[in-house]
Amino acid sequence: MSQVSMQQVKELRDRTQAGLNDCKAALVEAGGDMEKAVEGILKKGLAKSAKRAGAVATEGEIATLVTADGKAGVIVEVNIQTDFAARNEDFKGFVQAAVTAAMKAKDGADLGSEPYPGGEGTVEDNRKALVGKLGENVTIRRWGRLKLDGPGKVQSYVHMGGKIGVLLTAHTGTADVVAKPEVAKFLDDAAMQIAAMAPLHLRASEVAENLKAKQAEIFEAQLREQEKAPPEAQWPKVIEGKVSKWVKEITLLDQPSVIEGDKTVDEVRMAIAKAVGSPVELGHFIRYERGEGVEVPKGPDFADEVAKMAGG
Repeated sequence: MSQVSMQQVKELRDRTQAGLNDCKAALVEAGGDMEKAVEGILKKGLAKSAKRAGAVATEGEIATLVTADGKAGVIVEVNIQTDFAARNEDFKGFVQAAVTAAMKAKDGADLGSEPYPGGEGTVEDNRKALVGKLGENVTIRRWGRLKLDGPGKVQSYVHMGGKIGVLLTAHTGTADVVAKPEVAKFLDDAAMQIAAMAPLHLRASEVAENLKAKQAEIFEAQLREQEKAPPEAQWPKVIEGKVSKWVKEITLLDQPSVIEGDKTVDEVRMAIAKAVGSPVELGHFIRYERGEGVEVPKGPDFADEVAKMAGG
């Protein structure tokens, strides 16, 4: 059996991102020939992908798709392990296929079970094939849909090449209003506002009382920690003001407009509605940020892996 050095193993691991033991075995099988070992790792791509199936994928892309009549839209987050692989054309093609499949699927459907648009098999079949080809885990993390009845449209916006995606419904008095330049700009700005400022609700009335109470507890605890806090008798009024400010920060209509900073989003909306002579109302929205909420475990470094492999 050929002897290989840990330096060779590390080089092969850096080049292929394969597991440490896989790299050592490939080098032994290749008689220490690095290029043959790389080829051997690549030929075992499916085996490698199976081992990587549980790997955390937090890079990737968020994509949106809206119907031609603007009455429905879908948003999909597809994750992969590295930013480099996220730029691969095969991955990007899979993302577009996934969002197309979402448009045809029923609400709440498992996209993996849907037919693969423009190809053979299911979305899941093609996902597995892509994992084998790229050597990285690929997951369809989530998807959603917004639909609209009556005059209006579903607005979509994708920020930073797919890092953040937004869907937003808007209702108008008549169907022709959404085509007016000032309305079209307002809806685009509103979707960008959601992407940039991450509101949790549309309006203050949607914020549950238990959430306000919890936030009040947090503000009270902060006051107790302050060295120069106001007299405790004033705390209820101070806390009330802080909660009111917090509610405005997390509600879209009450947020200061990122475009017109001296007005709230709702004040801009009312001005647009008056200018076009028709109601313009914002409805539901969905905001996805790539990888949000995914806990990324810290793996062992190379020295730790070597120690474990050596039984140390």
